[in-house]
Amino acid sequence: MTPPDAVELEFFRQLLVSIPEEMGVVLRKTAFSANIKERRDYSCAVYDAAGRTIAMGDHMPVHLGAMPLSVEHVLRRFTLRRGDVAIVNDPFSGGTHLPDITTVAGVFPDRSARPAFYVAARAHHADVGGMSPGSMPLAREIYQEGLRIPPVLLVRQGRIDEGLMRLILANVRTPEEREGDLLAQLMAMERGAVRLREAVARYRLPRLDANVRALARYAESMMRAALRALPAGRFEFADSLDEGASIRVAVTLGGGGADGTALVDFTGTDPQVDGPVNANLAVTLSAVFYVFRCLLAEDVPANAGLMAPLEVVAPEGTLVNALPPAAMAAGNVETSQRITDALLGALAQAAPQRIPAAAQGTMNNVSFGGRRAAGTPFAWYETIAGGMGASAAFAGQSAVHSHMTNSWNTPVEAFEHHYPVRVRAYKVRRGSGGAGRNRGGDGIVRELEFLAPAEVTILSDRRVFKPYGLAGGAPGAPGRNTLLRGGEAKRLPGKTRLDVLPGDRLRIETPGGGGFGLK
Repeated sequence: MTPPDAVELEFFRQLLVSIPEEMGVVLRKTAFSANIKERRDYSCAVYDAAGRTIAMGDHMPVHLGAMPLSVEHVLRRFTLRRGDVAIVNDPFSGGTHLPDITTVAGVFPDRSARPAFYVAARAHHADVGGMSPGSMPLAREIYQEGLRIPPVLLVRQGRIDEGLMRLILANVRTPEEREGDLLAQLMAMERGAVRLREAVARYRLPRLDANVRALARYAESMMRAALRALPAGRFEFADSLDEGASIRVAVTLGGGGADGTALVDFTGTDPQVDGPVNANLAVTLSAVFYVFRCLLAEDVPANAGLMAPLEVVAPEGTLVNALPPAAMAAGNVETSQRITDALLGALAQAAPQRIPAAAQGTMNNVSFGGRRAAGTPFAWYETIAGGMGASAAFAGQSAVHSHMTNSWNTPVEAFEHHYPVRVRAYKVRRGSGGAGRNRGGDGIVRELEFLAPAEVTILSDRRVFKPYGLAGGAPGAPGRNTLLRGGEAKRLPGKTRLDVLPGDRLRIETPGGGGFGLK
């Protein structure tokens, strides 16, 4: 078969990308929870017969770069048959943190006994058990964080394993919602499989495979070209989480005459800790994938070819490649942001006109749960936006999710309808962005009044160390968490657990982004 021309390549690129995008639409529209339906905390992707990424929806960056490891671990464990669907959330088997449950299925477009493609969907479930509602606790080890699922078959040849489903639902606080969200993931998988089978029937597998391979080569060549355009050298940066744990990275680039590769070395990063901020290798690879994808000025296919020129060194037993039984809840959401900040800080030395100052550097995770007056359980989870860092060309955007999170907010109407809370304030935190020639974006103020008793967990960062500015720009303002009770205001740590009563108010003020350049 002759190599695909540019027009055909673009056609198949758009065809393939449309499949995970449509999977995401199905997942969102059929999900039960506000976290998936409203916040869109999910991701979908398509893989080839070897488990390599073909296409992904523009969903959650922290999911997308990590999901190939989930697929890899499933394929190590099973030879998926027609109608099989595996699930996994174990961070030590390709997952990220326990609330993120991934489903994986094979696609059989013909009579072959082995899949020609795989589809996968990852969704953040608002509760998977553990010591705190929302399953984002201040844990010391993973056993406290919730139900841990190694790769296992939830569906066998088209039939749901009812025993496994009952086991899962018996270990969560909101079983009806969890079952609905899991079934929504299964519907998303089926839609992806249908669309791939239709593509094979219309264009034939050899033609489709040829375009898949050509798109991977094209993505790799574009990444190599972007790396060759950067100056040669070793560029180092370090940044810390609020508790003092440090992430160090050195990015070594070969320069214009080299083959367009980069070595990303996290040697020197602090050891894993007895707390929830540990990240596994999947999260670290996801951050690397995201940052280097951002170097591409063109709209390049997001597939396995982008990672081919990148080598990642992440020493085992550190914050960026923690080992069992490390707790992981905040590694996916907070440490991923700090890994991103460290990588961008290193690359800012190689490309100062292209890299922005630090964004808010946290996802401001708030989860709570309890029982309504009628006795029914509830569990809620949300991340809160903040300021984006400024760059040489632009001021930072205000009140946006940045970097490793791409979720929406829960609309006030939906929030107050589903949960016993009232939103008392939701506004831009004026003046929180760092000063500079281009000012950093401002954060958000969100204040919640509780209408029922609840247990609350906050996992937030950048309450101590401010988001850095670049080229003389000032850092963004740090975030602040406050409990308002009986006319008194109590300052809360960045990471904390507390019990609230009806009438209590929780105010979250998120960080601003760093400024760029001297005024």
